Amino acid sequence: MQNYDVIIVGAGSMGMAAGYYLAKQGVRTLMIDAFDPPHTMGSHHGDTRIIRHAYGEGKQYVPLALRAQHLWSELEQASGMPIFAKTGVLNAGPLNCTFLNEIRESAEQYSLPLEVLSADEIMQRWPGINLPADYYGCLEPASGVLYSENGIRAYRELALASGATLLTNTPVTQLEPAGNGFIVHTDSASYHGDKVLLSAGAWNGSLLDTLGLSIPLTPTRKTVAWFGADESQYSADGFPAFIFRLHDSMFYGFPSFNGSGIKIGRHDGGLAIDPDILERTFGTYLSDEGDVRSFLEAYMPGAAGPLRQGKVCIYTMTPDEHFVIDRHPEHPQLVFAAGFSGHGFKFASAIGEATSQLLVEGASSLDLSMFSWKRFSCLS
Repeated sequence: MQNYDVIIVGAGSMGMAAGYYLAKQGVRTLMIDAFDPPHTMGSHHGDTRIIRHAYGEGKQYVPLALRAQHLWSELEQASGMPIFAKTGVLNAGPLNCTFLNEIRESAEQYSLPLEVLSADEIMQRWPGINLPADYYGCLEPASGVLYSENGIRAYRELALASGATLLTNTPVTQLEPAGNGFIVHTDSASYHGDKVLLSAGAWNGSLLDTLGLSIPLTPTRKTVAWFGADESQYSADGFPAFIFRLHDSMFYGFPSFNGSGIKIGRHDGGLAIDPDILERTFGTYLSDEGDVRSFLEAYMPGAAGPLRQGKVCIYTMTPDEHFVIDRHPEHPQLVFAAGFSGHGFKFASAIGEATSQLLVEGASSLDLSMFSWKRFSCLS
């Protein structure tokens, strides 16, 4: 049986990044993925993701976001691939919005650039936006858009060039504790790892269950869509990525890159699913297009043109929408990264580095304490 220092189960966003940071240190690393990353079966496809620094979900995320931004820049330089576009990010919502208040507080605490704009100022600067008078916005000029699939490709190429091994289209069927290590079983072979990183996205929950650790992870069907838009108003040359926190819903989107049209998705809602039997056809449900088109018609009418394309992906939600990054309590040689709840990709570079540090050095240079699985132990 082949032996590795670390076996990574799930080489998507977090796993592929971790594979690179491990291999770069000379760690004998095997990455195993059920598909062939980057692919369309998980949570990283669809071309683009927003990266924000002043963080509405909690000030605790800011150091992680800043480290991630630095590492994405390093990846861009090392790979020669386009990874980041500094479009700015506009966060908008009602005057009493907790999400926006947290953005303002985190920007102040960490001295981050932030412009606070009234509804009138937003509509003057970007005539394609229509806002109620009791809304306002926070513009992060240094933030922007990550090319998500390029990020996976770049980490994959650099990890392999650094000596990592990658098995694609190879589902893991069992994780078997073996002394101080693990045996990782697939349909075709088994491999021994001194340590394991479990980063299998929507499949994390079922694999953790087999190891006696039940964490509330809910895979959820989500969609994104691209619509024909007035390029003079919504082109990436002058229009930012955006997040609108409405009174009863939350939408996010991207400017039109090279005439692709506005990309838009709804963050809240979605259907709980089994990832192995997910309905992957966009348009199966009226809400696939209806929710986002209704948003555009109300807030960005010049972008509510013909549907260009739509895609289905997966969020894996935790009850509090914060991540879970920790060790298995009975098998500390296994680290898991799970439950990224629709806002995790931007951190993949930093989480990949942090989990590699947990595996090699025993601790991360970043504070990951808020991501402990123990916060859910009262639910079991």
